[in-house]
Amino acid sequence: MNDLNQAQQPMNINIELGEKEAEGIYSNLAIISHSPAEFVVDFTRLLPGVPKARVHARIVMTPQHSKLLLHALHDNITRYEAQYGEINIDGQLMPQAGSFPVSGNSGAQFH
Repeated sequence: MNDLNQAQQPMNINIELGEKEAEGIYSNLAIISHSPAEFVVDFTRLLPGVPKARVHARIVMTPQHSKLLLHALHDNITRYEAQYGEINIDGQLMPQAGSFPVSGNSGAQFH
């Protein structure tokens, strides 16, 4: 088998999910910043009447992996909407690009 055929075969990956990670983390706000080398996604949640929000998880990815995630999310949302109907976001507070303060993130912009 040549190298081209080997590169085209799907690779099986055994992924382990720990008990704590299996519980998941609820987030209703993601703050995304980037530098030339990486994208950082901070997952937090806003609660009514609470003026502060704490980051519950931070994911750091390369620009290439970030774009792959974008495509995977788009594909999954398309399939979800085909099965369950369009996801309605009307009436929800959607932050504008650059509306979050930048602090401690040299070269990063919030979106």
